[in-house]
Amino acid sequence: MCLVATLMRPAVTAVGPVIDRISADTGIPLALLGSLSTIVLITWAIVSPFAHGFGRRLGLGGAVLAAMCLLAVGALVRSIPGSSVWLWIGTALIGVALAVGNVLLPAVIKRDFPLRVPMMMGVYSAILGGAGAVASGLAVPIADVTGNPAAGWRLALLVTGAALAPFALFVWWRATRHERQAATASGARRLGIWRDPVAWQVAAYMGVQSTTFYVLVTWIATMSVDTGRSPALAGVDVMVYQIFSLVGSLAVALLMRGRGSRLTPGMLPVLGIIGIAGLMVWPDGIGLWVVPLGVFSGLSLGVSLTLMADRARDHTASSALSGMSQSVGYAIAAIGPALFGAVHALTGSWTISLVILLVSMTLQGAVGFFAGRDRFVLER
Repeated sequence: MCLVATLMRPAVTAVGPVIDRISADTGIPLALLGSLSTIVLITWAIVSPFAHGFGRRLGLGGAVLAAMCLLAVGALVRSIPGSSVWLWIGTALIGVALAVGNVLLPAVIKRDFPLRVPMMMGVYSAILGGAGAVASGLAVPIADVTGNPAAGWRLALLVTGAALAPFALFVWWRATRHERQAATASGARRLGIWRDPVAWQVAAYMGVQSTTFYVLVTWIATMSVDTGRSPALAGVDVMVYQIFSLVGSLAVALLMRGRGSRLTPGMLPVLGIIGIAGLMVWPDGIGLWVVPLGVFSGLSLGVSLTLMADRARDHTASSALSGMSQSVGYAIAAIGPALFGAVHALTGSWTISLVILLVSMTLQGAVGFFAGRDRFVLER
């Protein structure tokens, strides 16, 4: 599970640090390239409801294996030289693959670690953040290796997105080869999740926290360059942001114990608001402000994934909740990166764009106090 988790974010997070190079090589405007993240998020929103059924047919292990194979194919397609259409097709394939993994891996944790859900969700989300951070930090140096701008960004995205895939897929195949397919939920039960108020609270929480993460991971590097920092240092800023998101993820198990499980989802946004306010007041200090923003993002992701397990009685309900909440959540989050870039292009101001994140964080706090209550889906 941990090895597969290393594949789940680099294909997305490595794009931000080299987005200027992609634009220069392909002629695609930066504002439009911001929609690469939007494509991934929209794909997640569309595919996530079907991942639960896919897992029932192939078993959780088989479905994750198929998804990660598709991820490797998508990373290869995205890096094909020539027409920029491969960039968009590969991105869409990556989005489909990650949608299935996003939904089913929390269900795997609920099934295999029922007494250690917060701890294992923290480990899982920490690996997501850590692998994403490494990919962000390595993207520019790898792109510089070739000395060819056109080949450089393609090599960077291929290496960061697929280098570990053969090893991770082999180990996952070995670990799950004896798993047997079994039906785990009825159609009525799956449909019932869409009428459940607790599920909608978890979905809303997932959406607002994802909006913040994908806006920042897409645009931190560009904001950093605009303050006068070099592209390589801007990539480091994205890496630091994600390293501290790893720290936040590892703190999930501590904060979600006892009464903390009720208070933490609603209180977290205070930390994020501090970071955004800092960027507005002192943008040149972006290297400092990525620290609280990273901790906030890591905690928020870990808490969201924990809610998908804790608000369900078993891994079957958790899989259904995960599919529904991630579909709705990423539909909400898909608006973020493109809207953020569009507002900046229209106004020329990062400060005005950052208001979007302040609104998102405030909503996250409000929803968090409801989602954190000790309630369970499919029990009405």
